[in-house]
Formats: sequence, structure tokens, C-alpha cells
Amino acid sequence: MLWGVGLAAPRSCVADLSRNRSLSLGWCAGPEEPPPALYGGEIVAFPLAGGGAGGTMAALGSDSWWKKTLYLTGGALLAAAAYLLHELLAIRKEQELDSKDAIILHQFSRPNNGVPSLSPFCLKMETYLRMADLPYQNYFDGKLSPQGKMPWIEYNHKKVSGTEFIIDFLEEKLGVNLNKHLGPHERAVSRAVTKMVEEHLYWTLAYCQWVENLHETQKMVSLFGPFSDLLKWIFCHLTKGIVKREMYGHGIGRFSEEEMYTLMEKDMRTLAGLLGDKKYIMGPNVSTVDATVFGHLAQAMWTLPGTRPERLIKGELINLAMYCERIRRKFWPEWHHDDDNTLYESEESSEASKTYSPLQDFSFYSRTETFDEEGNSISQTPDTDYTGHSLFDSDVDMDEYRDHEQCK
Repeated sequence: MLWGVGLAAPRSCVADLSRNRSLSLGWCAGPEEPPPALYGGEIVAFPLAGGGAGGTMAALGSDSWWKKTLYLTGGALLAAAAYLLHELLAIRKEQELDSKDAIILHQFSRPNNGVPSLSPFCLKMETYLRMADLPYQNYFDGKLSPQGKMPWIEYNHKKVSGTEFIIDFLEEKLGVNLNKHLGPHERAVSRAVTKMVEEHLYWTLAYCQWVENLHETQKMVSLFGPFSDLLKWIFCHLTKGIVKREMYGHGIGRFSEEEMYTLMEKDMRTLAGLLGDKKYIMGPNVSTVDATVFGHLAQAMWTLPGTRPERLIKGELINLAMYCERIRRKFWPEWHHDDDNTLYESEESSEASKTYSPLQDFSFYSRTETFDEEGNSISQTPDTDYTGHSLFDSDVDMDEYRDHEQCK
């Protein structure tokens, strides 16, 4: 009787790690949201039908009693070994969560390059919670929602998936509304921009991240333990296949690479033209569309080194880069990169950025009230970070950038 050992991710994939000393992969179904940065999974052992043994029941029925005992003993030992391997590979064991009056945000694990998420939808959702000043707790279990989506939330034991439905749910239950200052026309424009970004720009950025730039993306995936390099390679190449297949089904994947990048550039130029010299997409005040746009443009800014979207956003469309930096410093004070481009920062903000702490995993987060190391409350206003430094537009000066370019 032949046996196989595989890595089974919930509802998503089974990677056959041991079958006649070869490696084979199989994918069942992926989430509608962006490709994940990490899946939790289980090691499973399974009998292989066919071959010389003829399947489990046939083998046990035709062989002598000592061979039956040998088969069963070997299967038990293999299952035990698989279980031990699962314990070694498990990044976190599932914990019971109490979501009573607490927002539990389920999302993929943090990548290891300092960016909060490789998923624009996860980054959108967490940024929205910070913009709305809603305390929440992250849970990086990699477990998809009942609808097979990521991210998703739990609140008072109610599970909601899909970023649009999550935002609607929070507005209804908690009375928050980032769009209350928008008129009917502005709300319509906001929704149109959201759909352009999520249903069109997303796919071209996903292609760049998971197909063209897969080698660099693989370095960012956070996975530890035995065989982590192998599992990252497996995961990234599985995701590459999913992205290409879903892009083809969407229709955008039927174009050439050059045509896809032409569409991406048109979308980014549209965003740059719409933003202009405004502070946020719809004007001086932040709105829900800013969480969406930032979640996607942040991928081009910080996760696609050397690619066309990065060169475009940090070059010709510099107002988009300034927009991303503005949101990052205001709503993500702990998010800092050692290789940040100082052209986007004032001397004061550059010095303050050196004290930023790493992104937190399991912790409740509230933007308007934080605590120092001694547990004392620190007051924070919407236009200052947790250090008290100003976050007005003067922190990002376009004239300073233009002067620098003229000196080259």
C-alpha cells in the first residue's frame, strides 16, 4: 500500500510533499480577494489507490495477517510523523477569540519587509479602521471567512467578509461614516474610483507582484520553521498560477504584458489627475476611498522594487507618492523603512521616524489613545502622530522635490 504526505491549507490548497519521492501540487479554490501572503495549513497523510498495492482495502484483504499489521503500523507511524511535522510547521495555534464589543480583524501575516500587508484589501481594511479611529485586534491565522475571502472581521460573534460589506456593517453598528462630508455627486465619484481601483488597477498590480516580480515577492513572504524556503516557493508559484488563471477569466489577462502595463499606467495617471494638489482624493478630509487607493498604491510604493509601477509613482506621478507618504505617517506612525526616500520627508519628520517601533501582531490598536512604555496615556490629535509631531501637508513639499530634480 502506498502512502502520501501533503500540506493542506484550509479550503485552498493541498501540496503533496511525498509521493514516490516526487513533488506535486494541487489547488482547489482561492479567495476572491487578493492573493494571500500566508496560509496556515495542516500536514495530512493519505493512502494512494492503484499501483501494485491496489488500494487500502484491497491490500488489507489480500495480504497475510502480518502484512496487514505492518501496513497498519506503518500508517500509524506515518500519521504520527505527519502530526509532529505539522506541529513544527505551525506558525500559530488557533486561539479562542472573544469578539464581544471588539473588532477582530482576520488577515494574512505581516510580510518581513516592514509593510503591513502584501494584500491591498487587507491593508485597505486596517487603514480604514485607523482612519475611523475604531480599536481593533489583529489575528493573523490565515483562516479564510466562510465565503472563502480575506480579510474578514468578527464583532459580537458576527462574521462579516468583503471589505465593502465590512464597512457597511461597521457604519450601521457603530455609527462611523468617513463619507458624511461628501455630497451625492462626490459619493458617486468616490464609488466609481473605488471600483476602478479594485476591479481594474488591482489586477495589473497583482500581475506585477505575483508573476513578473515573483522572485522579489517571495523574499517578502513571512514563513518560519523547517522547510520554510520550500513552502514559500510552493506558495508563491501556486499563487502565480491562480493570478494568471483569474486574470484570464477576468479578461485583462488575455492581453499582452505591454498592453496590461498600458492599462495600469492609464489608471495611475487617472488617480494622479484626480488627486492633483489636494490633500486627499476627495478634498481636504479623508474619506473611505482613500483607504482603498492607499491600500493599492502602497503596493507600488513599497513592495514592487524596480518595477514599472514603482518607477512611475516615484517619478512622474510624484503627487501619488506624496499622498501615500502623507497617509502612512498620519495613520501608520510605527510603519517605517530604513531605506525611505528622504525626498518625501522634512528634517524633523525624518529624525522622528528613527524612533518608530515595529508593526505589532497581536494587540489592540487605537489611534487616538496610545500608551508609553510606563503605561501613561499620551494625547494624540488627528494631525499629529504618537510622538506629537505635526503631520500637515508641509511635511511633504512638492516644491522641494522639484528644486531637487532641477539640480540634477
